[in-house]
Amino acid sequence: MIFDWKTPQRGGRRSQWIRSWRLWKEYRDYFPLKLVKTHELSPKHNYIIASHPHGILAHSSFCHFATEASDFSKVFPGITPYTLTLGAFFWVPILREYVMSSGACSVSKASMDYLLTGEGRGNAVVVVVGGLAECRYGRPGFSKLVLKRRVGFVRMALQHGVALVPSYSFGENELYDQYIFPRGGWVRHFQVGFQRLVHVYPCAFYGRGFTENSWGLLPYRRPVTTIVGEPLPIPKIENPSQETVNKYHALYIKALRKLFDEHKTQYGISETQELEII
Repeated sequence: MIFDWKTPQRGGRRSQWIRSWRLWKEYRDYFPLKLVKTHELSPKHNYIIASHPHGILAHSSFCHFATEASDFSKVFPGITPYTLTLGAFFWVPILREYVMSSGACSVSKASMDYLLTGEGRGNAVVVVVGGLAECRYGRPGFSKLVLKRRVGFVRMALQHGVALVPSYSFGENELYDQYIFPRGGWVRHFQVGFQRLVHVYPCAFYGRGFTENSWGLLPYRRPVTTIVGEPLPIPKIENPSQETVNKYHALYIKALRKLFDEHKTQYGISETQELEII
C-alpha cells in the first residue's frame, strides 16, 4: 500500500473482467436500472459527468458508471468512465483493490487533474456532486439537490476546458424511506452536529427485507432511469475568477433544470414540481 498509495489518484487500476461480472446485470434488473443517452459524447474530448441525485447509496451511479451492467462502453463508445469516490475507501487493504477494479478513483484535485490531462482523451470523470450531504433528502417525493455552493467541479472544468454533462436519475430517491426525527429532540441534534463535524448526515433509512412486504435494509424494487444530457461547452481558463466560476455554475444549473423539466413527467413527477437547489 505504501508504494501503491497514489494509484487511486493516477487513474486507478480497473478490471474489465470485474466490471463485466454477470452479478451486475442481476443487480441492474433487481430495480430495474436504465441508462438513457440523449446526445453523443466524442472520444476526442474529455468530460465531467455530474450525477444527481446521490440518494442514499447512489445505486444508479454505481451501476451505470462503475460496471458494464448497462453496457456503458457500447452506449458511449470510446468513452472511459472514472467514478470518483471518497478517499477513505482506498485506505483499507483488499477493499481498495475491489473499489479500484470498478474504475473508481479518489475524489481529489490531483486525481481529476491526472484524468483530465495525463490520461489522453475520451475520459469521463463522474462526480456525484451532492455527495453524502444529500442523503438526508434521499426519500420518496423529494427532488432536492445540494448544489448551490458546490462549485469545485465547475472550476475544474474551466481549468481543463472540458464540457460538463448533466445527469439525473429519476427514481433514485424512491429506493428507501427515512425516519424523520422531530426537531428539538436529542437525535436530531446529534444528526445535525455530526453533519457539521464530518459533513456526513447519519440518516435513519430503511427499505424492504427478503420478502416483499417485510422491513429491512434492502432497497425497494422500483425503477430508476438515468438520463445523460447534452454536454455544456466550457472554455479553458487556467485561473478563473470567482465571477467566472459563478457564471458557468449558473449555466450548468440552468442546463440541469432543463433536463429535469423535459423528462420529469415521463417518470412520475408532476408537471408543477420543480427541481429544488439548496
